[in-house]
Amino acid sequence: MTDIKRIDKYKDDRFSKEVLYQHGAFLIDDRPYEVKIISKDEAIVYGEDPNKYSALIEEFRFFSPHIAIFKDKDGYAIKEYPKANIISIPLDAIQPSQFYVDKDKIQAIASFIKKPDDIIIQAIECDDHYIALDGHTRLYFAVMNGWSSVRAVLVSADDYVSDFVREAANRGVYKPQDLILLEHEEYVIKWHNFCDEYFKNR
Repeated sequence: MTDIKRIDKYKDDRFSKEVLYQHGAFLIDDRPYEVKIISKDEAIVYGEDPNKYSALIEEFRFFSPHIAIFKDKDGYAIKEYPKANIISIPLDAIQPSQFYVDKDKIQAIASFIKKPDDIIIQAIECDDHYIALDGHTRLYFAVMNGWSSVRAVLVSADDYVSDFVREAANRGVYKPQDLILLEHEEYVIKWHNFCDEYFKNR
């Protein structure tokens, strides 16, 4: 069985800084592989064993379902999916399912997000608003820049999301501007501790 691990830190000499900032760095059986986003729906896959690209792509698309076309370093097609339906949604209509934002992540995404259309999150529709499932750093970055809308892919969600939304509301987090900005070390402690405790007690 292939062991795939996503790298969440921003400093690792095994990977390019650009890919680390995009969260496209992975270890497969302890060997480095990269998925580098090159356009709104395309990415290039790097790594020593092409036989492992398919599993890598599936793992990557869990986090970025809007990327539909994958090529190798020589430009040859590896895999292509139907293009996702991407919609524009106003920031004020988005309910976060997290409560914290990492300052280090803000600095990282500032290197490649230059306009509102560069932001694509995963969300679910709920009555007259949307619930963000990921991309909370990007949402906060949009607030910092005074942008009024972002783009989203509508997906399905696990039932625990409603508990996360309820906890966000308990903490006064109803919109992206309510998210709490923390230093990296504090973010890791608070967010990881909350997630660990939640899933331990489910």
